Amino acid sequence: MAWNEPGGNSNNQDPWGGKRRNNGDRKGPPDLDEAFRKLQESLNGLFGGGKKRGSDDGNGSSGKGGGYGLLGLGLVVLAAVWLYSAVYVVDEQEQAVVLRFGKYYETVGPGLNIYFPPIDKKYMENVTRERAYTKQGQMLTEDENIVEVPLTVQYKISNLRDFVLNVDQPEISLQHATESALRHVVGSTAMDQVLTEGRELMASEIKERLQRFLDTYRTGITVTQVNVQSAAAPREVQEAFDDVIRAREDEQRSRNQAETYANGVVPEARGQAQRIIEDANGYRDEVVSRAKGEADRFTKLVAEYRKAPEVTRERLYLDTMQEVFSNTSKVLVTGNKGGQSNLLYLPLDKMIESGRTGSSPVTGAAAASNNDAGTHSGADSQPQPTRSRESR
Repeated sequence: MAWNEPGGNSNNQDPWGGKRRNNGDRKGPPDLDEAFRKLQESLNGLFGGGKKRGSDDGNGSSGKGGGYGLLGLGLVVLAAVWLYSAVYVVDEQEQAVVLRFGKYYETVGPGLNIYFPPIDKKYMENVTRERAYTKQGQMLTEDENIVEVPLTVQYKISNLRDFVLNVDQPEISLQHATESALRHVVGSTAMDQVLTEGRELMASEIKERLQRFLDTYRTGITVTQVNVQSAAAPREVQEAFDDVIRAREDEQRSRNQAETYANGVVPEARGQAQRIIEDANGYRDEVVSRAKGEADRFTKLVAEYRKAPEVTRERLYLDTMQEVFSNTSKVLVTGNKGGQSNLLYLPLDKMIESGRTGSSPVTGAAAASNNDAGTHSGADSQPQPTRSRESR
């Protein structure tokens, strides 16, 4: 028979191995009902709603005091929970916006703060951390080619009040504005600029246009950096684009070679042209100076001719004959003083030799070889007056 069945010896057979004593103490696990009763009595005594120990008048006052005690305990717990949720700490990199009855109340900086839910509502965000958003898609360029352009936008919250109140889901609006700005800029740019050296200019234009959109929407977001990564053609036409790129590189190489050749030839041609110009200027100055000198000489000669016409005429004649005979290959040979006739001598061998070498014949040598025979060249400083008149 079990220890707790009717008729059993419940006083002596305890499954916990203990026996009840006369004083109420027993060995074994504690009585839960008694523990709850003691806790209730303690709370009733704390809040003044319980009965004294040992009193039991049976009029229901104990139940009423227990209800007040539980209500007070609940209120204490609710107050602790409310205080725990109302007190908050804003970090150094954060800000918080507090709304009271749904209307903007204040922007809270770093430190320990409190607000009053549920009439207040707070939004706390990091306003110094830079965030990133990546966008990639196929775009149509100005020359109607399709390219895939990956884009990364870095931004941060500059005005938390605008970020919270003006736009619902401002980061979604940022994504839409980014796609619009990217398509506008790519659609206004040629394909070769998108694929090669035009990415930096595109990034600058996209950043400017995107920031203008965000300022118009008053999202409270500031774009710090826009990076346009290496654009590429779609995989279906990648081979054709590679051929186009190679052809463009060949074109650029040929252009560089042509520019190198032009840089070597054009300066040389310009130098030669400048040298010809300088020679022409020198020749012009020489001719002009000689003409001026001749004119001045003639002016002075006229004055001397008026003073002694005969002497001046004779001197001019002798100078002219000396200049003419000094440049000719003819040699004049005269006989002795006895009225013999003049003899004209042509040194053909000297003339042929001078024609081969390209130099003018030296008549002085031929005249010196005939000095013994009374030879006189046309360059003699004092010819005979009779020969001069006959020659004239």
